[in-house]
Amino acid sequence: MHDIRAVRANPDAFDAAMARRGLGPQAPAILELDEARRAAIALTEGAQAKRNALSKEIGAAMKRGDQAEAERLKAEVAAAAAAAAGADVEALEAAVTDALCVLPNILDAEVPDGADESDNVVLHQHGEPRQPNFEAKQHFELGEALGLMDFAAATKLSGSRFVVLKGALARLERALAQWMLTLHTDQHGYSETSVPNLVNAATMFGTGQLPKFEEDLFKTTDGRYLIPTAEVPLTNLARDEILAEATLPLRYTALSPSFRSEAGSAGRDTRGMLRQHQFSKVELVSITTPKESDAEHERMTKCAEAVLTMLGLTWRRVLLCSGDTGFSAARTYDLEVWLPGQQAWREISSCSNCREFQARRMKARFRRGKENLLVHTLNGSGVAVGRALIAVMETYQQEDGSILVPEVLWPWMGMERIAAG
Repeated sequence: MHDIRAVRANPDAFDAAMARRGLGPQAPAILELDEARRAAIALTEGAQAKRNALSKEIGAAMKRGDQAEAERLKAEVAAAAAAAAGADVEALEAAVTDALCVLPNILDAEVPDGADESDNVVLHQHGEPRQPNFEAKQHFELGEALGLMDFAAATKLSGSRFVVLKGALARLERALAQWMLTLHTDQHGYSETSVPNLVNAATMFGTGQLPKFEEDLFKTTDGRYLIPTAEVPLTNLARDEILAEATLPLRYTALSPSFRSEAGSAGRDTRGMLRQHQFSKVELVSITTPKESDAEHERMTKCAEAVLTMLGLTWRRVLLCSGDTGFSAARTYDLEVWLPGQQAWREISSCSNCREFQARRMKARFRRGKENLLVHTLNGSGVAVGRALIAVMETYQQEDGSILVPEVLWPWMGMERIAAG
């Protein structure tokens, strides 16, 4: 969320920042609400001050028996109170918050302008796109031919955009998740954390999913939400906290299911596992100081890159443009992996620096001397398990339809090849 003081201090700069997000001027309407709020506060405080000032005079008039003067003064107090009663400070404060909380984060200066993913900038690439000397298949063709990937059964159970994995592919999914979690805890310094998969509205608000993106969420009958990513509960661990600066950075990782309604994705990636309502992800979250957040962003992204390199995949880092950067992010790196079956680069991880945007919503702070300052929050996929499974399947497929297992997963799989039967 944004600081109303920053909007007040430089409305033109704020509107210029929102224009980069494709939005029209926002400051005039916000400042009009803010002015009404401040006027209401002044009216309320003035009425209280008048009551306090006149109370002694009323008492003095009563003491000397001047009933008329006492009544006149009481009428003044009543008139001031009546005027203040019409100034609903709480409603105006809520209106200012509502106007601010639906606006996206301000982008970093180095984020390139652009309309959509076609304007993203490739920063570097690891390896060259591979193409086997036979016709490469997509993951769902491989999985169905092996008899280990069943979309029909999932549709019967749950509807579209679900999958049932069986046998060695179910084992491969588990191996990927456990190996990644162990890598990030043992080698990358993240603290393994098990978090709830159901959270309340305040938690969703803290990371920016509410109120703007409620249609993308699954909501339970008791008002809780299924998490779209473990970023939500992990980041909210700092909500309403004042952290000791010496404890920062805090680095968390969690393996959790993620649930997304995929609103607005009709017709996109309808076959296979690329875009599902339920999938597993190993998430990375960092909570740090403003001074260290850029370095932490680079560090987090390299941790995700290490996963792809160790799996022997071809990948590239992409800086997202203004039109493709998510709501809460100030800057995002996407990691894209090459899928030989699709002959395309597909996103497998997003690593974002949200700066103080989420922290202001969560009131997440750290203490420096006598000051309580807002932390910076960062999140990234380390990586999406389903998409890693897809990348391994398509990269390591063999002409006979079998799939080689990357060497780092041999201890976790107990096999070096996945074959039919």
